[in-house]
Amino acid sequence: MSLVTVKSLATGKSYQYDPAKHAGSGGMKDVYFSPDKSYVVQIFKTKQDANSLERLQNIVGKYRENIFNQAGGDFWETVYCWPTDIVTVPTTGQTALIAPCYRKEFFFQYGSQNNDMLGIKGRDKEGKWFSTSHHRAKFIDPRELGNWRNYLGLCVKIARAVKRLHAAGLAHSDLSYRNVLIDPLSGSASVIDIDGLVVPQRFPPDVVGTPDFIAPEVLRTLSLKITDPKRSLPCIETDRHALGVLIYMYLLYRHPLRGGKIHDPDPTRDEELHMGERALFVEHPVDKSNRPRISDCRPTDLPFADPAKIPASACGPYLNELFQKAFIDGLHQPHLRPSANDWETALVKTVDLLQPCSNPKCAQQWYVFDNSTKPSCPFCGTAYKGLLPVLNLYSRRKSSDPFRPENHRLMVYTDQYLYPWHVDRLVAPNEKLTPDQKIPVGYFVLHIGRWWFVNQTLARLKDVTNKTDIPPGAKVELTDGLQLLLGSEDNYRLVQVQMVHGK
Repeated sequence: MSLVTVKSLATGKSYQYDPAKHAGSGGMKDVYFSPDKSYVVQIFKTKQDANSLERLQNIVGKYRENIFNQAGGDFWETVYCWPTDIVTVPTTGQTALIAPCYRKEFFFQYGSQNNDMLGIKGRDKEGKWFSTSHHRAKFIDPRELGNWRNYLGLCVKIARAVKRLHAAGLAHSDLSYRNVLIDPLSGSASVIDIDGLVVPQRFPPDVVGTPDFIAPEVLRTLSLKITDPKRSLPCIETDRHALGVLIYMYLLYRHPLRGGKIHDPDPTRDEELHMGERALFVEHPVDKSNRPRISDCRPTDLPFADPAKIPASACGPYLNELFQKAFIDGLHQPHLRPSANDWETALVKTVDLLQPCSNPKCAQQWYVFDNSTKPSCPFCGTAYKGLLPVLNLYSRRKSSDPFRPENHRLMVYTDQYLYPWHVDRLVAPNEKLTPDQKIPVGYFVLHIGRWWFVNQTLARLKDVTNKTDIPPGAKVELTDGLQLLLGSEDNYRLVQVQMVHGK
């Protein structure tokens, strides 16, 4: 084994890589493993100019420090593959980045179907493999697919990672399923290719983006000179478009803009119009001209390729509202697009609406409970059977105020937990949670046809309806109209129970 040693430009620290252990190659870099595979060396194919070097120095320097050395820094290690150092290859003078190696869950364990026909076993899990129904059904081993709840979880992590970049004034500039690794088995996600971060008026974008994720205004003005003030370039607003597309594809396994409408007989021009100037949401409620042509769909595309079968509303009210804002209101008006924080909030609230599907053969295993008169899984059609408690959350700002609805509900199922962020409106389920705030305060259980909530640690849980206290270790039966006060302070919530009858 002939190792190459590279040295840091800033610290003089040395790193090694094995030229025989090629980890991958992209348009801008060749990547090699270190001897122990704890990090990779990413070698730029072309010479980096002074502006590019300054950008890289900021990325491994102050930008990294401002994110990782703050509250929640440990969390960011799990959702970014952030470069840590800049080095020079002595034999060629090429600039390279040192970055942590992807965690093991981001590599395919089983590969693709039919004796790994794609040769992806051991390769990293680019999100593109999981973003269409056809890919999932035809190529990916079922043991790699995970369940719908985990997709919601990984979408939360992506939104949170993008939110933090934007809060720092940074834009990823090429957010796509190629630059986000996901693991549907654990609900994990990691944003990669951080070295192209954009800072307005300082570090311009190196690329316009990846097809499928380029914002319409960027495609529409692509022919203009880069110095033209009318030219739209990757920025925070274009990241917001790409984030919305990612979430839509990971939850509905189709693209929100790729429908059946033909704009021009020339394929290249048609693509420019279809995704740019004339981009149209496939689920637009008024203009239905871009609905997918079901006759052109492959069997493996269905039912997800058909919005009539699996509409965006299957993702619940919070996400459906944002899909409308992203792909109708904000599609051609970038300032109207939902922020990454909007997506994170909606995703977290949607997780609270989940219900396990009772069909053991359901591929998705979870669905958003729509509280209809006959609730059922939209993915396999299995109806919910029995009686289900739904908890409606209320809060107030001070004790003299009445409790008001929060537009937030929690679906109950056996072994569902109540967490501190459900109890206290001042606790947000984000990267800043303390270890104590991650511990559930109680759980729900169905016993002989009756639903119960078991209080584990809530010091002041009160059954307001029956005017009784439920101390830690005690339980209370959930009945229609029951009101529970989860604490004595003004920031603690009131819960009202609604019993819903299934089939």
